[in-house]
Amino acid sequence: MRNPLFQFVVAAFATIFFGVTFQVPRRHFVACGIVGAVGWVTYLLCHDVAGFSAPAATLVAVLPLAALCRLFAIRFRAPVTLFLLCGIFPLVPGAGIYYTAYYFLQDEGALCAERGFETLKIALAIAFGIALVSALPLPRHRRLPSKK
Repeated sequence: MRNPLFQFVVAAFATIFFGVTFQVPRRHFVACGIVGAVGWVTYLLCHDVAGFSAPAATLVAVLPLAALCRLFAIRFRAPVTLFLLCGIFPLVPGAGIYYTAYYFLQDEGALCAERGFETLKIALAIAFGIALVSALPLPRHRRLPSKK
């Protein structure tokens, strides 16, 4: 793995620029960037250093990413999806989708199926990781007694 700090910064900027495209409010740019960068660096550590497969590394990377999304949503009183859509951007298997379509158009059935199945596993890992973290209950806030 190349310099993790460099990877973190580049992923953060890429996520912020993706947020600009989706008209995320400026006050949330830094949080979106942190979410995307944490997910990307976690993926790289799992895939390149620990030797996980791409779907397994994606699943592990989505867990802290989704947890940060929930944390920032509570902290900034914003929807979780605001941070989640931008944050998963570095993990989305765009190249896998491209090569699946490419091999399909080139009439390479075996390569198309192989790439398509790998891409599907990564997409399912993203969805499963988000669902897993979303299923965790949030801590209850103690309500103050109302004044009558």
